[in-house]
Amino acid sequence: MENPINEIVEKKRLCKGVYEFWINNEFVAKHAKPGQFVIVRNTEKGERIPLTIADVSGKQFRIVVKAIGKSTLELCMKNKGDVLHDVVGPLGKPSEIKYYGNTLIIGGGIGIAAIFPIAKALKSFNNRVNVIIGAKTVDELILKDEFTFADDLTTCTDDGSYGKKGSVVDVMKDKLRSEKFDVIWAIGPAVMMKYASLVAKEFDTPVWVSLNSIMIDGTGMCGGCRTVIKKDGESEIQYVCVDGPEFDGRYVDWESFIKRLSQYREQETLALESFIKQVGDISWL
Repeated sequence: MENPINEIVEKKRLCKGVYEFWINNEFVAKHAKPGQFVIVRNTEKGERIPLTIADVSGKQFRIVVKAIGKSTLELCMKNKGDVLHDVVGPLGKPSEIKYYGNTLIIGGGIGIAAIFPIAKALKSFNNRVNVIIGAKTVDELILKDEFTFADDLTTCTDDGSYGKKGSVVDVMKDKLRSEKFDVIWAIGPAVMMKYASLVAKEFDTPVWVSLNSIMIDGTGMCGGCRTVIKKDGESEIQYVCVDGPEFDGRYVDWESFIKRLSQYREQETLALESFIKQVGDISWL
C-alpha cells in the first residue's frame, strides 16, 4: 500500500528545536530543483510556512524545520505517519547550476540544510566545491556528515566547540584573502547573509543568498515578500516567491529587508504564547 500524499514518512531530531522531515509527494520530488521551496500548511486554517527543499529521494522530499513560532512549533510536533494538510510547490526560481570553476558554498545554522542540494548539484557539474558550515555551538551544527562530496569542508562554531572558532563570515574572509572564487552562495540567518554579502562585495565576487521572507500565497499576488533590489543607482521592487528566493546579495537592500521580517513580531509572540498555554511543556523540543 502506497503512502498517502503529504504523509510524513520519516522524522528526525537534528538538534534542540530543529527537525528533519521526509514528506511523501511524488510531484514535488520529481520536479524540485536546488534552491526551490514549498509552502506547507499544518491545518486548513493554518499559516502558510515557506520551507526550502533540502533534498529529494524517489517520491519523497526533505525539509528541515526550526521551531521559532506557533506554526513551526506545531509542525515540529507532527510525527511519522501524520499527513500535512497541503503542500504547494516546488516554488521559486531554481539556483543557477552550471560550471563556474571554483565555488564557495556557505551555510549558517538552519541554512546548512538549504545549501546541501545546491552544493551537491554544483559538484555534479564538475565545479570545485568548497563548503563552509557553522553554528553557534557543536550541538546546533546540523548535517555536518553529509558533505563528504565537497572538495574542501570547513566547519566552525561561534564558541569553538567544534572546528574553527568564529562565524562563517570570519572563515569566509580568510578564504577570500587566500583564494579566488568565481561565485559564492551564502544562506542562513538574514544578518549572516547581509555581512557575507558585504564581504563578497569587497572582493568583487557574485554571492547568491536565499531570502526567507514572510509569504502568504507564494505566487506574487499578496506582495508580502516584496524586497528592494538596488543596482546601478536604481531601486526595484522584486518578489521573493517568484523572482527569487535567490538574489545577488550585493544588491539587496538589507536594512529594509530585515525591518520587514519583524513587522509582525508582536502578533507572532502572542500567538506562540497562546499555543504553548494550550499544549503545555515543550522542554522536549
